[in-house]
Amino acid sequence: MTASSNIIPQDYRLGKADRQNLNQHKSCIVWLTGLSGSGKSTLANGVETKLFEKGIRSYVLDGDNIRLGLNNNVDFSAEGRKENIRRIGEVAKLFVDAGVVVLTAFISPFREDRNNVRNLVGKSEFIEVFVDCPLEICEQRDVKGLYKKARAGEISEFTGISSPFEPPINPELVIPTAEISAKESIDKITDFILNQIAIKK
Repeated sequence: MTASSNIIPQDYRLGKADRQNLNQHKSCIVWLTGLSGSGKSTLANGVETKLFEKGIRSYVLDGDNIRLGLNNNVDFSAEGRKENIRRIGEVAKLFVDAGVVVLTAFISPFREDRNNVRNLVGKSEFIEVFVDCPLEICEQRDVKGLYKKARAGEISEFTGISSPFEPPINPELVIPTAEISAKESIDKITDFILNQIAIKK
């Protein structure tokens, strides 16, 4: 699908830099990727809470929530997953333009799709966080009961079981959630973000 030749982008009077100056911090995408049950949503919510306490404008986009609304017509096939992440990338870019730190918690199994989102924004505006947790630990947690269903054949093309997960090659952060606490994980991510978004005087 391509854009119509009749679509002409609107030039805005206010830009990203104006909104960042108003907020007194830069904006970025914090992209948490990892297997189901690795801790992405827990960390995203914990980090947002800490950013909120420090007066940072932020917002969390979570996989299940987005699929209930914006992407409720997207399936879980390989092509469906690519479209899911493409849409999320475009929405996340709007948040960056609005001067907001947007945290996204998505399995996002394919490296190419994550790199495509990285290329939508500036070099310093995409922080890839690999929430690294072994499959066996994620299965033990099985917070949503999805691994049990996947093993029973009730869910097809489930990441880590019947569909691949491509780990990041050079993420900005690796958070081994089977080895360190949620608090330590949240602190590491928060500190990295604060350093990244500081406006140097």
